[in-house]
Amino acid sequence: MTPIPGSGLAKGLAVTLRTMTKKSVTAQYPETQPELPPRSRGVIGLFEENCTVCMLCARECPDWCIYIDSHKETVPPAAPGGRERSRNVLDRFAIDFSLCMYCGICIEVCPFDALFWSPEFEYAETDIHELTHERDKLREWMWTVPEPPALDPGAEEPKEVAAARKAADKIAAQRAQEQSEEKSAERPEEKGGTS
Repeated sequence: MTPIPGSGLAKGLAVTLRTMTKKSVTAQYPETQPELPPRSRGVIGLFEENCTVCMLCARECPDWCIYIDSHKETVPPAAPGGRERSRNVLDRFAIDFSLCMYCGICIEVCPFDALFWSPEFEYAETDIHELTHERDKLREWMWTVPEPPALDPGAEEPKEVAAARKAADKIAAQRAQEQSEEKSAERPEEKGGTS
């Protein structure tokens, strides 16, 4: 059997006509923002108050795209007669996102939870030199970091939370016992005063 000349073209046009009448399922990006997964990796946000300038993130970065500058300051003694201490003060914290490969090693090694994944992904620049974002921009992205997911109801409670709860319960029990002792001490005085 020989195909009829032009039958392939007719089939193609039939498919085109069928799909032209259906609604498009393509989401046009600038007008419609995508729904990102909860743990998506966009950019890295900096919680500057937690940074102790330990330099672990910069040392562990396989791309060497984290730049940190700091200086030491002398802190006066906390109590009279104590000794002065020195602490590192952050001067510059920058990440070059033109080099970053979004591996997340810097976030994992940070012992003080100063770095977090932000789902922000709209940070394109026309010049590659502008992809080095300083701490002000990294601090802005920190406010886009979502809350951590809730613990699994069947999971074991973290030991820090359990210890804090135990201490709070102990203090509450002591206060309740003191209040009951105060009330029982007041009752005999009231009885003695009325007779």
